[in-house]
Amino acid sequence: MTARTVTRETLTHLALALGGVIILAPFAIMVWTAFVPERLIFTGAGPGDLTLENFRIALREWDWLSAYRTSVVVAVITFVAQLVTCLPAGYVLARHRFRGHGVATWVMLGCLIVPGQVIAIPTYVVISRVGQLDTILALVWPSLTSAFGIFLFRQFILTLPQSIFDAARLDRVSEFGMVWRVVLPNVKPAITAFGIFSVVSSWNDLFWASVVLQSPDNATVPFAVTRFTDPEAGIQYGAQMAAASLAVLPLIIAFLVAQRQFIRGINLSATD
Repeated sequence: MTARTVTRETLTHLALALGGVIILAPFAIMVWTAFVPERLIFTGAGPGDLTLENFRIALREWDWLSAYRTSVVVAVITFVAQLVTCLPAGYVLARHRFRGHGVATWVMLGCLIVPGQVIAIPTYVVISRVGQLDTILALVWPSLTSAFGIFLFRQFILTLPQSIFDAARLDRVSEFGMVWRVVLPNVKPAITAFGIFSVVSSWNDLFWASVVLQSPDNATVPFAVTRFTDPEAGIQYGAQMAAASLAVLPLIIAFLVAQRQFIRGINLSATD
């Protein structure tokens, strides 16, 4: 190993370490503050001052079981709907050439840069007219499909060998069967990667929920966090950080369980 290679690898690892510190610092501050008594948050606290009182307040002030249940239902429905719509679309764009294929691909890529806030008002009007405000359906409506999901599956399917599709056609597998019997078993890493993106996005979404929800009955986890940010009643910083820690805990567990498949899916989907 040459000196240049050692230097390059050292600088790379230092850059990655610095990036990791920058990314993890806010999370570490959040967790630390969640255990610090309210009176000591801005004056400083040591390990001997830590307490669980902020978590007791957070659990007492909100029905976390209901919030978790609603967020899980929304996340599961969103992911299943996106899988059912995005996987066939990604397969068609990856393995079929048809008139308008290039236009369809560019439209899909264009949708990646359109923020959800742009279509929030017309979507709200549609949901309001069909009488579905303040419901689970209203929460999942804008996310029933995903341009990012189509792109991710398209890129992953492009890495699959053409021979498996040719063999399936020789066995008289239909196009519907091609998607669910051939493509689906071979894109599990991409499904895992996309599942994490999908679940995290729907789990953390506060903007759309604040638009369509009119009561706390179907409130999601982000609403539990905002419960402690009322300027008139006074912001409870410790309880807010405890609530934020409770909100992110399921996501951390899910990522730790699926991290290998997630990393593999991202690596392969980057190959065209």
